[in-house]
Amino acid sequence: MQHATLPMSPETWFRHLFSAQSARDGGVVRRKVRDMERMVGRDVFTAEIRRRGYSAVENAGQVIVFCNAEPVRVVVG
Repeated sequence: MQHATLPMSPETWFRHLFSAQSARDGGVVRRKVRDMERMVGRDVFTAEIRRRGYSAVENAGQVIVFCNAEPVRVVVG
């Protein structure tokens, strides 16, 4: 018998995202845009990133969060 996976609450999703070792070390984390939109929604996501003083970029269906307050610079683009 298969069990349906219940979606995480937004709080649980953010807790999981920011508890990653890379996030705790001030590095970067990456998630699928469709998962972010489904689990927390774009407005809630951007509000939480701003609240923390972080930056995020989106490309090819992925969102990358820079878990620090340092400026982000595109080297080539």
